[in-house]
Amino acid sequence: MATITVRVAPRSGRTAVESGSDGVVVRVRAAPEGGRATEEAARALAAVLGIPPSRVRLRSGARSRTKTFDVDGLSSDDLQQLIRRC
Repeated sequence: MATITVRVAPRSGRTAVESGSDGVVVRVRAAPEGGRATEEAARALAAVLGIPPSRVRLRSGARSRTKTFDVDGLSSDDLQQLIRRC
């Protein structure tokens, strides 16, 4: 299991995962209400990583823009390589 910390940007014009010098940013269309932005961020990460959404679980940050997700089935090295391609 690998862990990734991301910054979620809700109410964006599009859903995207971006990796840059500031870390990983997940842009989502959903508003930060009722956990919808967090759920969309998890689905976006799963899509970029090529895994089912059920393998991406929130570890911490439910009410914060900075969130930590656990990713089942990938090593930390594999996760970093896949994210760098964003």
